[in-house]
Formats: sequence, C-alpha cells, structure tokens
Amino acid sequence: MNALTVLASSGGDEFQAPGPEIFDFPPIFDGAPSWLTKPVLFAVVGSLLVCVFFWFAFAKPKLVPRGAQNLGEVGYMFVRDQVARPFLGKNTERWMPLLMSLFFLIWVWNFMAVFPVIQFPIASHIAFPAVLAGFVYVLKVYLGIRHQGAKYFTNMLPKGLPWPVYILLVPIEYLSTFIIAPFTHAVRLFANMFAGHTILAFFSLVGFWFLFEKPTVAGFGVGIIGVIVTILMTTLELLIQFLQAFLFALLAAMYIQSGLEADH
Repeated sequence: MNALTVLASSGGDEFQAPGPEIFDFPPIFDGAPSWLTKPVLFAVVGSLLVCVFFWFAFAKPKLVPRGAQNLGEVGYMFVRDQVARPFLGKNTERWMPLLMSLFFLIWVWNFMAVFPVIQFPIASHIAFPAVLAGFVYVLKVYLGIRHQGAKYFTNMLPKGLPWPVYILLVPIEYLSTFIIAPFTHAVRLFANMFAGHTILAFFSLVGFWFLFEKPTVAGFGVGIIGVIVTILMTTLELLIQFLQAFLFALLAAMYIQSGLEADH
C-alpha cells in the first residue's frame, strides 16, 4: 500500500482516491431524460451568460466606454489582435463574432471548474469540445471547397517534390488534415480539463479526509499539504483554463484561414 493508504487506514477506513466516477452525473431530477445532467445544464447557463454579458456590453455602445462595455471592448481587442489578425488578416472582422463566441464560451465553461457550487469544467466531457471542433472542421472544409474548388485538396500539399514522394505524402497529409487535426483540436481541450479537475479533486479530497474525515496526528501533515497543493493547483488551473480557450480559438482561426486561402 502507498503512504496515503497506510495513513488513512490508521483511522479506520481506507482513503479512496477519486476516479472517473467524478465525471458521471445522474439526471438533475427524477424523471428527467438521461442526457439532462449537471454538465448540460451549466453548458447552457455558460452560453447564456456570454450572450447576456455581450448584449449589455454592446447593445447601446457609448463613445466613452464604461462598465460592461469597457470589459467587452478589452475582450474584443484581445481576440482580434492575438487570435484573429495573426491568421485571418483582412478577413478578421468577418470572423470575429465566431472567434469571440468560441473563446469566451470555452473560457466560461473552463472557469466553472473553480466556481463555487458548480466546481466542474464543462469541457472535461468530451462531447462539448468535440461538437465545437467538429463545427470548425466542417466550416473549414466548406470554406476550402467554396473558395478554392477541387484544388482545395491539392493546395494543401507541398509543391515541387518528386512524384514518388507523393505516394507516401498524400495519405499522411490527408490523415493529418482531415482526421488528426480535428481530433487533437477537441482532445487537447478535453484532456487538459479532465486532468486538471482530477488533480484538484484528488488533493482537495486528501486535505478534507486527513483533516476532517479521519484526522490523525500522522495524517495532519498530509492534510495540510493537500490543502496547500489544492490552492497552488487552483491558481495554475486558472491559467490553464485561459490558455486552453485561447489555443482553441487560435487553432479555429488558423483552420478557417486554411479554407479561405491556399497555404503558401
């Protein structure tokens, strides 16, 4: 047995580390459909919060911004300058509504992991990032065919190589573009939120168990360490939540541009 199990068992019951079961939720009330769970509910709540905030921010804009408008403009300029313009250039303004929505929706969903009462990152359920990544993927292919025609499927290949090289290169490039890219787009967000929530749940449970549930002299130090690490990991998780929203929107901008114009 590991050290945690030994210390916990001295108080009677063994310490049980949290596992994948912390991501399973029953329907929110008896008789509800099986899909109507806490993550689904707060996914909708997060979407509404983003819509309501930007409605208040920009419904009646003033020349000198204040309050919600000021925050909204800061967010807009960040997404425009750091996410959209580096890839989209002259097409930036056209795609800002989508990129703004993706960035702030994912950020709010991620932030719910550390928000009191909710304490669950919506994107740690693979269905949510998969739907968003799938939408971006379909949009990318649609834009590619619309703007480049059939050449879209050849423009993504490097030019000027000996023809035998293409026998190996074509399937690799197509696999990367049409399978691996959308898969990693979704899994990167999901895996970070899943792992972060698991780590936070583990150390917070360590602190609670050894300080309150089964307090012992030997376990007191372990409980204190659990509390300290939980605080430190929460701070780190706040940064990761922001970065994952940023990276998801950044990749979305890159994929959209790859559909609008051929790579050079």
